[in-house]
Amino acid sequence: MDAIRIRGGRPLHGRVRVSGAKNAALPILCTALLSSGESRLRNVPNLRDINTLAALLRFLGRDTEVSEGVVRVGAEQGTIRPEAPYELVKQMRASVLVLGPLLARYGKAKVSLPGGCAIGARPIDQHLKGLEAMGANIELDRGYVIAKGPKAMGGRLHGAEYRFDVNTVTGTENLMMAAVLAKGRTVLDNCAREPEVEELAHTLNKMGAKVQGAGTSQIRIEGVEALEAFDHAIVADRIEAGTFMVAAAATAGNVLIEQAPMEHLEGFISKLRDAGCRVEREGDGVRVTRQGPLHPVDVTTAPYPDFPTDMQAQFMVLMCLAQGRSVITETIFENRFMHVSELARMGANIEVRGNAAIVQGVAALSGASVMATDLRASASLVIAGLVASSHETDVLRVYHLDRGYEHIEKKLAGLGADIERISGVRA
Repeated sequence: MDAIRIRGGRPLHGRVRVSGAKNAALPILCTALLSSGESRLRNVPNLRDINTLAALLRFLGRDTEVSEGVVRVGAEQGTIRPEAPYELVKQMRASVLVLGPLLARYGKAKVSLPGGCAIGARPIDQHLKGLEAMGANIELDRGYVIAKGPKAMGGRLHGAEYRFDVNTVTGTENLMMAAVLAKGRTVLDNCAREPEVEELAHTLNKMGAKVQGAGTSQIRIEGVEALEAFDHAIVADRIEAGTFMVAAAATAGNVLIEQAPMEHLEGFISKLRDAGCRVEREGDGVRVTRQGPLHPVDVTTAPYPDFPTDMQAQFMVLMCLAQGRSVITETIFENRFMHVSELARMGANIEVRGNAAIVQGVAALSGASVMATDLRASASLVIAGLVASSHETDVLRVYHLDRGYEHIEKKLAGLGADIERISGVRA
């Protein structure tokens, strides 16, 4: 099994380029199912999740090629198999995003209930309720969602008004993709406002869809008869950019993060500045520096545009080094403090009380062998290793890291970190 080995204590310097956004790429690749033509997505990161979705698209019957930065989904040939099996879906929660396109295009779908990181219950009830509002008949059978369009309309969904009970990114995306081929008008309320939702809407409109309001709490969709294939380059990954910002700040470095979408990170950047870091736009990127001590800052995760849950673990490492006490409150996922016990192995002083972590800053962290439990926890442990002033840090189970960061050890090494990937480590 691979691990990441780090010898910390080196400030990061130089420049690093942010890869394309995984969370934008995955739903957009699913939109290829809405068209019979050959689609192409560019600026795609080389990640395990991308390859998992490519394998799923091939299983469904679409020839899919993944090359350097480009994924090509071939034109429809022969019969499509509208089924997403457990063996593939269990590897990645985003696989459930094929449900909406399959149901919209073929009038039926059989999709396994999703898996992914173990960071709390993430039910898909909002997806299913919204599809039922569009006329779908939904059954749950032995871990599978079996969905069929209304018989009276030949399996085609119809427009509807639906309000999400809770904010859900994948739920918003699934219903958007289902609605673009539905008959009539669909209005979705209390929608997720993330940039990735906007990027999906932009791609759908390039295909001929009629989607308005993405990026706001209400999305309006006028169904069309058919869609064309797409050729699109995705936006940069805001969470990868934020992760490098924290790494630069934690190591008291000076790093230019190229293609960092500052406009998508305002809630996070304001907290970084409150902690005593300088964050300045420079060209198409952002420069992050720190010379003085870190200040304690309280943060509460919330849906976009507020502080993102996907940056909570990384920011916690920063607060471990601050001069004082900070409180980090997690409101999105109920089980997203699993990195706390691993940071404690490195000398962090953190107490968890319900959905809040009370962090008392320490003078320094010390290297240790630690276990990654999910994608963003993995990144936090890498950052902790970068600042550990004594002993090596081995981050185990880095397959979590490979789901969301493209060659992170190579990018950090390019900034002066003493970091390498090693094989044959027993977890």
